[in-house]
Amino acid sequence: MLKEFKEFALKGNVMDLAVGVIIGAAFGKIVNSVVDDLIMPVVGRALGGLDFSNYFFALKAIPPGTATTLDAVKKAGVPVFAYGNFLTVAFNFAILAFIIFMLVRWINKLKRAEAAAPAPAPAEPPEEVKLLREIRDNLKAR
Repeated sequence: MLKEFKEFALKGNVMDLAVGVIIGAAFGKIVNSVVDDLIMPVVGRALGGLDFSNYFFALKAIPPGTATTLDAVKKAGVPVFAYGNFLTVAFNFAILAFIIFMLVRWINKLKRAEAAAPAPAPAEPPEEVKLLREIRDNLKAR
C-alpha cells in the first residue's frame, strides 16, 4: 500500500495539482485584496461613499449600544443577512474568473501558434549512415 501511495503521490498530475492549489490560494488572496482594498472603495465612493461590507439586514433586534457595523452586530450575536459581503465576494469571483479566462485564452493562443509553426527539417544523417545505406542499396540491386 505504501508503494502504491508513493507512485500516486509522485505522479506528475498530482504534483501539478498541488502546485496549482498553492498558487491559486495565493492568487485568491491577491484578488481579494484588489477587490477589498482597491475596487470596492472606489465603487462605494462613486455610489455616495458607502461601504459595501456594512450592507446587511439584522434578522433580530440589535441590542442597544451596539455599533451598527457588521462586525459589531455579529459579535453581539445577532443573525444578519449580509448582502454587502456577498456583493464583495461576487466581485472577487467575477474578477478571478475573468483573469483565469484571459490566462487560459493566452495559453491556448500560444499552443495554436506552436502547432502552426513548421516542424524543423530533419537533421542530415552522419556520413557513416549514408555509407551504410549506399552499401545496402548496392546489395539489393544485385
